[in-house]
Amino acid sequence: MSQAEYGGMAFDEAIRFLRGKLSVPSERWADVWKAQHNVAFMVAGAAKGDLLADLREAVDEALAEGRTLAWFREQFDEIVATRGWEYNGPRNWRTRVIYETNLRTSWAAGRHAQLTDPGVRRRRPYWQYRHGGSADPRPEHLVWDGMVLPADDPWWDAHYPPNGWGCSCSVVALSEDDLEALDLDVDDAPPSGSYEWMDPVTGELHQVPQGVDPGWDYAPGASVDARTREAVLRKAEKLPDDLGERVRESVARAAERDPGPSPGEEE
Repeated sequence: MSQAEYGGMAFDEAIRFLRGKLSVPSERWADVWKAQHNVAFMVAGAAKGDLLADLREAVDEALAEGRTLAWFREQFDEIVATRGWEYNGPRNWRTRVIYETNLRTSWAAGRHAQLTDPGVRRRRPYWQYRHGGSADPRPEHLVWDGMVLPADDPWWDAHYPPNGWGCSCSVVALSEDDLEALDLDVDDAPPSGSYEWMDPVTGELHQVPQGVDPGWDYAPGASVDARTREAVLRKAEKLPDDLGERVRESVARAAERDPGPSPGEEE
């Protein structure tokens, strides 16, 4: 995954998600925790506003224009030279983390917006976990690969991918017809075991689901999707009757949009 395309078109939901964030200077990655990433753009160690703004601009272009990791590294080198940033870790590792983390979470948030659309949920009420095929897979992710659960199963709240650094797992939505055609059954959610992780700086203890990296047990975009729909409908209630009705109809039409091809269909 190196460009923000979906079905051959710009992935608008992912782009809107990224651009809707506030820039938050930080000293370390845990300064922004779990679902706070839905509203905050940060790069660990980028504590100055101009540095963070430059990095954000490069990430935005990478997502919106389909730029490669090699391109992003060139931008990164220029930004570091201009701003004099002394970052932690090797350059190739650091750039990959910034690039992949932001693009993958934005993609995941965009997909979440699509899959939770009321029209899509009505037609395709099941989600299937798909392993990303990494060379060094997490055992739990391999176990979850192919698992089908109802889209509203609470398990997704903490396991909607990506589920850690470098995780490329994803979710696809399925209909009743898809389940029959693919000979799939709806599964029971796996046991939600957890492990304890202590923040080495604050000493705070966190319970983290097994198979998920600390701070990754949230669904990218979930809180934004719900708030956006609710806010639009609340505003519609305060508008004149005819205008408010048009807004509600617009939301309803968006909910009925074509959810895209089923797995195995041509796109």
